[in-house]
Amino acid sequence: MLEVISLALPFFGLIILGFGAGKIKRLPESGLAWMNFFVIYLALPALFYRLLSETPFEQLANVSYIAATTFTTYIVFAVSFCIGVVVTRGSIGESTILGIAGAYSNIGYMGPGLTLAVLGEQATVPTALILTFDNALMFTLAPLLMALAGTENESILGTLKQIAIKIFTHPFILATIAGVTAAALELRPPQAINTLLLYLSNAAAPCALFAMGVSIALRPMGRVPVELPLILSVKLLLHPFLVFLLLTWLGGFDPTWIATAVLMSCLPPATNVFVIAQQYGTYVQRASSFVLVGTAVSIITVTAFIWAITTGFLPIG
Repeated sequence: MLEVISLALPFFGLIILGFGAGKIKRLPESGLAWMNFFVIYLALPALFYRLLSETPFEQLANVSYIAATTFTTYIVFAVSFCIGVVVTRGSIGESTILGIAGAYSNIGYMGPGLTLAVLGEQATVPTALILTFDNALMFTLAPLLMALAGTENESILGTLKQIAIKIFTHPFILATIAGVTAAALELRPPQAINTLLLYLSNAAAPCALFAMGVSIALRPMGRVPVELPLILSVKLLLHPFLVFLLLTWLGGFDPTWIATAVLMSCLPPATNVFVIAQQYGTYVQRASSFVLVGTAVSIITVTAFIWAITTGFLPIG
């Protein structure tokens, strides 16, 4: 148990420190912009590029793994969306936000820090694959359903264009594509560039987790919706169990890859849930409560999954 605590405490400790700093110091949110820019556009892309470019290319083309993990994310999105349809009495816009809250893990800020800390660098490839394709899935579902709900003024062609732009200009996805290309061509950067990438990579996890804590502290806490416990149960419990069952049933996957999928899927709702709600002016105040409460509850649930994986209680191998 001490080993589990030693893995989880630094991870959540950085989030708690960021949250405390955001509550105590009360600096303007605009001051967080450069930190977020550094994390999203420099540190995390450098981490993914460096580790993927050093991975044998044949490990990156695992179509069955990509299909299984992305399909599971879609399933929990559909479950959460249906819950939303019932509780909002048919509102497609609000149901879409609930679907995202139930399926979109905080894989950008929390994913790499958690999987690499618990499983080591061998978790890099599955982490990058899940991050890339889950982001692409959400970037596709959100604008399409919002257009169907009437909250998007773009035409269908314009919506599809925006989806393509969001997918192929996202820094995580661009870094993954660059890393895979470098691995396929066996390209290696000069020593000076490689050292720079290493510096950026080492800063990725601590900066991302601290910035996330500050972001949560600065978000307005709306009223807690009655559907919150059900949606969080889908996100924090159903999602990881479903991906575990599917990958185990299909078979043939490295135990580290299965463990990575479980850890990535048990993470709380992404801060992007609030951002997307704000972008479309739908479910804004209540969306922030999913991020805040979900992150707090995940301290218990994520630690439990770390324990289950590291002790062998969850029969991954």
